[in-house]
Amino acid sequence: MIEVPDRSIRICADRGGTFCDVHASYPDPGNPNERKDIIVKLLSQDTANYGDAPTEGIRRVLEIATGETIPRGSVLDTSKIDYIRLSTTVATNALLERKGHRHALLITKGFKDLLLIGNQSRPRIFDLNIRRPSPLYSEVVEVDERVTLVGYTSDPKSEDNAIQWNDDGSSIQRGYRGPGWDGEGDAEGPGDIVRGISGEAVRILKRPDLNLVRHNLQRLYDNGYRSLAIVLVHSYTFPEHEIQIGKLAREVGFTQVSESSQLLPMIKMVPRGVSSTADAYLTPILREYLDGFFYGFDAKLKDGRIKSPRVEFMGSDGGLLDLNNFSGLKSILSGPAGGVVGYALTSWDADRKYPIIGLDVGGTSTDVSRFDGRYEVVYETTTAGVTIQSPQLDINTVAAGGGSCLTFRNGLFLAGPESAGAQPGPACYRKGGPLAVTDANLLLGRLIPDYFPKIFGKSEKEPLDSEASRVAFEKVAKEINESHEINLDLDDIVYGFIKVANETMCRPIRALTEARGYSTGKHVLASFGGAGGQHACEIASLLGIKTILIHRYSSILSAYGLALADRAYELQEPSSTFYSAQTRQYLIVRLDRLTSDVKAELKRQGFEGDRVRVERMLNMRFEGTDTALMVLPNENDGDSAEDFEAAFRRVYKAEFGFLLDTKSIIVDDVKVRGIGKTFDYLGESVYSEVERLERSPVTRSQADSTYSVYFDKVGRVADTPVFLLDNLGVGDEVTGPAMIIDNTQTIVIVPGARVVLTSKHLYITLGE
Repeated sequence: MIEVPDRSIRICADRGGTFCDVHASYPDPGNPNERKDIIVKLLSQDTANYGDAPTEGIRRVLEIATGETIPRGSVLDTSKIDYIRLSTTVATNALLERKGHRHALLITKGFKDLLLIGNQSRPRIFDLNIRRPSPLYSEVVEVDERVTLVGYTSDPKSEDNAIQWNDDGSSIQRGYRGPGWDGEGDAEGPGDIVRGISGEAVRILKRPDLNLVRHNLQRLYDNGYRSLAIVLVHSYTFPEHEIQIGKLAREVGFTQVSESSQLLPMIKMVPRGVSSTADAYLTPILREYLDGFFYGFDAKLKDGRIKSPRVEFMGSDGGLLDLNNFSGLKSILSGPAGGVVGYALTSWDADRKYPIIGLDVGGTSTDVSRFDGRYEVVYETTTAGVTIQSPQLDINTVAAGGGSCLTFRNGLFLAGPESAGAQPGPACYRKGGPLAVTDANLLLGRLIPDYFPKIFGKSEKEPLDSEASRVAFEKVAKEINESHEINLDLDDIVYGFIKVANETMCRPIRALTEARGYSTGKHVLASFGGAGGQHACEIASLLGIKTILIHRYSSILSAYGLALADRAYELQEPSSTFYSAQTRQYLIVRLDRLTSDVKAELKRQGFEGDRVRVERMLNMRFEGTDTALMVLPNENDGDSAEDFEAAFRRVYKAEFGFLLDTKSIIVDDVKVRGIGKTFDYLGESVYSEVERLERSPVTRSQADSTYSVYFDKVGRVADTPVFLLDNLGVGDEVTGPAMIIDNTQTIVIVPGARVVLTSKHLYITLGE
């Protein structure tokens, strides 16, 4: 038994579509100032052996760290754990597979079909058989209430005609005097007038009959509904009616109530409404999963006390959230976000500023993102046909990964979009699965069964089955050769599928770079994910990229990234203000107030002083346009003192290539994001280390073995050297063709490429 101090084991678990990766660290018993790492990789689903993969992974970590035998299924003692950080694809999969929670939608009377109609977009305009994704909600109840905004935003004299407020901000000094004024009161007609959160004047045409609302809620509850989405007109600036109905719903007994104004109070009712239905659809599923997860641990894990271990979750925007702030809406990109944080923080050099492309080749899909000093965040994304309004990292996903099914249809080689998943997995997983990319890599020699984890078959102890892959490919090869005049050999056919998969993975990279005006070849490729090392060199070559970084923990980088991630908390309020020298100070005051609230919340979570960094943003657009951009000024913008106008013009020009100089600028939202730093220093950058390293060429005699591997344009290299990563030292240089392998990853080095080992990376440069 090893003596491990209490509250010292730090555990990060990433549950992907195929594999669950766990990274943990604990004080080295021989040197308490250093920490030892533990890596555990297991199938995300293996119902014959365990119920929940992260819980099973954590059980194995505790066994290794403490030296004790812990039976499967026993409640785990958390006294040795400092924190557990989780990223999960539970909500994403529920959305993709339409397996969320049954819920009802409450919406303003007259707008019953609004979310069904949507925004009229036609993504496949030439399709003759359009199939719209079905709405997430199961029933709609209309609420007889209505508020409207006073005045017209397109009025050229809107500022002169608008209601003028007294200094207290709530009483009216002078009423509305623009087009439509009734000539008597303070607006276009009768109704109480209040000032909304955005500063706009709101006229209350009709308040909801709460007794009738309660009756309708009780009917829904009696029909078995426990989840509710509430979407009312203009609630982004006047949330009172939504809050009243939400309170009633909780009194009736609804366990999940998603008020659109409380999730993200942004203008545009359709995306705000769809986001609310997505939250009501996904959060109960996420809560059920988390309840099951917590069930495997003692009560200390969930009590939230200072002296208890913490549980933190990766949000879609790359920040960590506590249990109270984690929801279905914030978890849609929880899985891939950890990998983005991992490669961004381990690959970025603040002095050299080389832009980085992150390539996460997993079992089910490939996720692509870009990092150029700060995370690229989008505020409106479409997932599985559902347009969601919520801050998310800008990650492009394609259905091409290690588990993507390989088929030959209509004379075409196809890789994906169907996936073999973890159950049954590719043909070589010994569960009768379909042919997949993993099978192709296995037959080409890019995966070696002797070095691959032996976790397959009924016993979980069998190696990959090469023969099953060969039999399946020979069947496809026969079909292909029967339809072609030229007879192709098996290697050419298998590699043909790999080329198709590689090209599929390149597509989103070009969309993030060339389509936005960036030169792809000037980027560094940071490859990670379980299958990343097998494809990185060829993808970089296709894109004209010369430098590749593969982290030593690249196959579990999404879990490793959780250990580096920061705690995040943000507040956002709507605005409806023209940006000018006169309104700038008013906006700064609003930002100051939000900053104070954000810092107070982070202090409650244990972060203060120099461990807190704040980003202050305005969501801005030109008057008369529809597209707002979230703007964060830097020190080079305008007068260097948070000059939002100069920053907006810079960002707009970069995005669209022109400026609308005659248009006024409108601020739609005010936002403050607080970041609580969870680490102090990540060490020297990989580029600095490579420059100072003395390189030591590695000879073939140092190889652990040789293997027959297929390479493009070269064919099979029968004696390709296979090096074990653990046996190579810092400064060692390997020249391709070669393979570098450790317990969790296989890295294929193409002919002409050179690899230098640094303390944390493999630094690969491709030949001309």
